[in-house]
Amino acid sequence: MAINFQYNKTALQGLEKQLKVRVKALPTIKNKESALRVEVKRAKDEVKRLNKLLEETIEEYDSMMALWGEFDVSLVRVKDVKMSVKKIAGVQTPILDGVEFDIAPFSVFSKPKWFLDGIKVVKELAEIGIEQEFFNQKMVLLDHARKKTTQKVNLFEKVQIPGYEDAIRKIKRFLEDKENLSKSAQKIVKSRQEAREVES
Repeated sequence: MAINFQYNKTALQGLEKQLKVRVKALPTIKNKESALRVEVKRAKDEVKRLNKLLEETIEEYDSMMALWGEFDVSLVRVKDVKMSVKKIAGVQTPILDGVEFDIAPFSVFSKPKWFLDGIKVVKELAEIGIEQEFFNQKMVLLDHARKKTTQKVNLFEKVQIPGYEDAIRKIKRFLEDKENLSKSAQKIVKSRQEAREVES
């Protein structure tokens, strides 16, 4: 990254201040990145676990597949999904607090006996599916934040900090060369004055 600067002490102080800010912020940003990486992995693992649980629960009721054709799916409806928001490493993520269902009234005597169990199964599957979706969203949000944080770490580490260090080095060399030239010029002037004084 080409940093625009002037060869003077004011520019040098400004660049040193910018460098100091970035060097000081880098460990914090790295910690945030590693925390996000851990949280993304946790969310991924939880999505896999819930996926497996959903598959196992569906397989468990595979033997009743023929009966599901008789089941009235309009009996169970998701009424409300309660959620809250939790900050993880500065990223707001959704947290599932609970799922409320509406159970339509039906006659236990006119419907098959297993309908009550069927309602329980449908509620269980819906809860697992909703929770899985929450963890999916959490994973997406955290992964996006992790990618942005990784980019910032790389920008600081590989571009900005080396760029500022290089600019500071160039300014210091320029100022040292300027000072050396000034001293040399003063010595030359002084030696010429001394030579004139000797001649006179």
